[in-house]
Amino acid sequence: MGCPLNASHSPVFLLLGLSRTRVPHSLLFLLFLTIYLTTIIGNVTLVLLISRDSRLQSPMYYLLRGLSVIDMGLSTVTLPQLLSHLVSDYPAIPAAQCLTQFFFFYAFGVTDTLVIAVMALDRYVAICDPLHYALVMNQRLCARLLAFSWVVSILHTMLHVGLLLPLRWVRDNEGNVNLPHFFCDHRPLLRASCSDTHSNELAIFLEGGFLMLGPCSLIVLSYVRIGATILRLPSAAGRRRAVSTCGSHLTMVGFLYGTIIWVYFQPPSQKSQDQDMVASVMYTAITPLANPFVYSLRNKDVKSALCRLVGQGKVDF
Repeated sequence: MGCPLNASHSPVFLLLGLSRTRVPHSLLFLLFLTIYLTTIIGNVTLVLLISRDSRLQSPMYYLLRGLSVIDMGLSTVTLPQLLSHLVSDYPAIPAAQCLTQFFFFYAFGVTDTLVIAVMALDRYVAICDPLHYALVMNQRLCARLLAFSWVVSILHTMLHVGLLLPLRWVRDNEGNVNLPHFFCDHRPLLRASCSDTHSNELAIFLEGGFLMLGPCSLIVLSYVRIGATILRLPSAAGRRRAVSTCGSHLTMVGFLYGTIIWVYFQPPSQKSQDQDMVASVMYTAITPLANPFVYSLRNKDVKSALCRLVGQGKVDF
C-alpha cells in the first residue's frame, strides 16, 4: 500500500486512547495520579530499605532494588504525559518526542522482563544449591547481569526505533495523526502507518519473540528444577518455606509476561484496540505499582525492615 502526498515521516500524533471512554477525565486523572504517586512512593521506600538495612543485602534484594528503579522509570515514561493529556483538549505529541518515549518505554520494559528472569536464576541457586549461593550469586555477578540486561534491552530498542524511522503516517486536514492509545506504543504506530510494516512485524515476532523465549525458558527451567528440589525436601515446613520464597516472584512473572504476550504476540485480528489498551494499562501502570507491595507484603524480611524504619525511626546498618 502506497502513501498519499500528505503522508509524513514526522507528524504530530494525537493520543486519543482515553477520549472514547465514558469515565469523566477528572476521575481518570485522580485514578492515574494516585497510581503514579503510590508507585513512586512504594518503590522509593523499597529502594531505601534495601540500601540502608544491613539485613537486606543478599543478591535477591540487590536485584529487587534494580527492579524497583526500572519500574519507576517505566511508570515515569508514560503516566506523567497521560496525566497532562487528561487535563488538555489537545493531547498531542510531536514525532521526535513520540519516538523518544517509545525508546525509553521499551528500554525500561525489556530490561524489566530480563531482570525478572535473572531473579528466577537467583531463586534456583538459592533453593537448589544453597551452600554455594553466596559464592555463586555474589554482588559482582548480579551487577554484571543487570548491566547485560540493560545492554540487550537498549540494542533491542534501537533496532525497533530504526525500523520505525522510515515509516510515514497520513495526516488529517490539521496535520495530525490520530493514535487510539494513551502513549506511543508499537502496535498503534504500526497500524496507523501507511508504509509497508512487514519488516517491523517480522522483527517483533522473530527478534522480539527470541528475546522473550530466552527469559521465559530460563524461568521455566529454573522452576522445574526448583519444584523437583522442593518435592525432595524431607519436612513439610522446609517445603513451605521454599515455596514462600518463590511466591512473590511467580506472581510478578505471571502478571508481567501474561500482559506482554497478550499485547505484542497475538495476531492483531484476534484482539480489539480496547483490549490492547487495557492490557497496556496493566503492564505500564499496575505492574510497577504491584511490585513493591507483592514483595513487601509477602516477605517477612522487608516487613521487618519497614517496621524498624517506621517504629523506631532508624534502620540498623
